[in-house]
Amino acid sequence: MSKDLIIRDDVISYREMCDIENVQTLQRGMNFRLNPNYSVVLMSQRSNAPYTDRIHDDGITVEYEGHDVSKKSYTHNPKFENQVATLPSGKPTQNGLFIKAVEKFKNGSSKPELVKIYEKILPGVWSLKGVFELIDYKQVFDNGRNVYRYILKLSKNQSINKDLDNQDIEHTRVIPSKVKQEVWKRDNGQCVLCGSSENLHFDHDLPFSKGGTSLTSKNIRLLCMKHNLAKSGKIE
Repeated sequence: MSKDLIIRDDVISYREMCDIENVQTLQRGMNFRLNPNYSVVLMSQRSNAPYTDRIHDDGITVEYEGHDVSKKSYTHNPKFENQVATLPSGKPTQNGLFIKAVEKFKNGSSKPELVKIYEKILPGVWSLKGVFELIDYKQVFDNGRNVYRYILKLSKNQSINKDLDNQDIEHTRVIPSKVKQEVWKRDNGQCVLCGSSENLHFDHDLPFSKGGTSLTSKNIRLLCMKHNLAKSGKIE
């Protein structure tokens, strides 16, 4: 899959995700300025996910849990330690870099940091959740420790590598992780129209802008690139 063609809700493999971002591997959940124009975070809402990430009720806001301290030994469990913004050397952690970006936005010295969110749907199956704007953060006490939570809102600019028209965010909505998981299993990881397992996309049967919903698997299906482009947002 060409990095110039990937759009929100495309289905990709881990290897494709790394190739798109031009890196050998993506081991961290938070990657500040992985690209000069944007940052990258990896999220998961699966039942065994190591972090507490969620989508707000408005359908376009993501709350993303911050980065743990590094594992120091085989027996060391970072989940028992507070998340930190700086290292002992004073150098900012990924948390610190994201916090600084929020503060620069809130004091008016910078536009909100653009963040691409990739979501793990199932083992080996990832999806581009979209491009979001980093607008706030908070520190909360959760499960016996202090953690950071970052607030990101779906951006009108979904084409940060291309000069395409912006989207009307009032007529779009993030497809919940649970719905994507249900659709992937129901459609057997294949395009419902031709059976292809290549270049797949989570598609709204009835577009959100025309009254369709993102909240139920009944209105979401898997389409290959060919059939998704052929549909082009038209009601069938």
